[in-house]
Amino acid sequence: METLIQEIERIQSECRYGRVSGVRGLLVEVSGIEQYVSIGSRMEVQTRDMRTVPIEVVGFRQGAILAMPYGALEGVGVGCKAILVQSEPVIFPGREWLGRVINAFGEPIDDKGPIASGNAPRMLRANPPPAHARQRVGEKLDLGVRALNSFISCCLGQRMGIFAGSGVGKSVLMSMIARYSGADINVIGLIGERGREVQEFLEDDLGPEGLARSVVIVATSDESALMRRQAAYTTLTVAEYFRDNGANVMCLMDSVTRFAMAQREVGLAGGEPPTTKGYTPTVFTELPRLLERAGPGPKGKGNITGLFTVLVEGDDHNEPVADAVRGILDGHIVMERAIAERGRFPAINVLKSISRTMPRCNTDFENLLVREAKRYMSTYSDMEEMIRLGAYKAGSNADVDAAIQYHPYMEEYLGQWKDDATSLEEGYARLEKILNLGPAGDVIRSSGLGQG
Repeated sequence: METLIQEIERIQSECRYGRVSGVRGLLVEVSGIEQYVSIGSRMEVQTRDMRTVPIEVVGFRQGAILAMPYGALEGVGVGCKAILVQSEPVIFPGREWLGRVINAFGEPIDDKGPIASGNAPRMLRANPPPAHARQRVGEKLDLGVRALNSFISCCLGQRMGIFAGSGVGKSVLMSMIARYSGADINVIGLIGERGREVQEFLEDDLGPEGLARSVVIVATSDESALMRRQAAYTTLTVAEYFRDNGANVMCLMDSVTRFAMAQREVGLAGGEPPTTKGYTPTVFTELPRLLERAGPGPKGKGNITGLFTVLVEGDDHNEPVADAVRGILDGHIVMERAIAERGRFPAINVLKSISRTMPRCNTDFENLLVREAKRYMSTYSDMEEMIRLGAYKAGSNADVDAAIQYHPYMEEYLGQWKDDATSLEEGYARLEKILNLGPAGDVIRSSGLGQG
């Protein structure tokens, strides 16, 4: 009854509507209520076959409202009624959303029945907390993945990007983090995902254990650009709800690139000029507004630790969206196809990845382990072609000899099955054990920082 009462209270006391005056491609022109709407207002068009199509205002032209649909426009014609539904789009998240799969409107799509709403509305396009009111990044967060915990450490409230081409293992890495991280709650946004992969991700990758402490927001690739864009806003809005209730939230979004593509479609339909690789100016305006909403919360609240995947086109890590996102976030995790092709998963290139909270978040001993391991990994990477061709003669260089000795152990260390979790402490202990097998062990023991 409480949910029903809340729904009744949200019913508007008056109805304002206009009429469709034209349809051009994906744009619907509406006249008659221009003075009552603004950018982002939501309306519903009643089609000639008695369906309703949600639309959102994206601009104005010569006194007419320009709107884009959330669904198909079949049946929409000149003279159809367009009813104003919300002047500003909002959702009503609550703790009952945990364990549920919802769409961009906050409606359940998991066949588990109705979903209870919270009491307080939350704006979909909220502003990030003011910079001076935010807490600092917190302590180190256990992600359950050895390569990340040791070499690309992440802290509470940090925002990281996962940069990879298609089919390199982003979704599996995300599911491992969702299941094994030390965060209280996961909010997972699947933006523009393939329809057949959603159920596979929920059942095989995330599993019942991961889903139980997660809210999953889904907008598949066949849905409209507005639905895909709004799913990203909904993901951050739900994460902000749990953050404001004191939780440490892990916000996972796959992918920011598809959000940018959706925003590009909206911008082009609204008449914006295309700029870099066809992306419109609003894409590079909306990206920081979206990503800055993650991070440390206001004092006395929780944090949103954000991991956002970036689908690099043609494995080009310098394409416009990847370049823009890399400049906004607090670090980047690079996944490479060549590593995946030789069978090591997760296919993370730790030498090209960086966390901007390191080395400050580590102890001196942990930094020593990471520094020594990276030194030998870098040496092997530089000489890899010569080693594979047999052009390197053993004994020519002591560092290269040591790098060759360490290489199989480091490859085994960096590889990890998706049902295997490794804690922070266990990861560093295993790394120390590997390094003690060779010359690096002398450096570690002589440093006086060892753990005994």
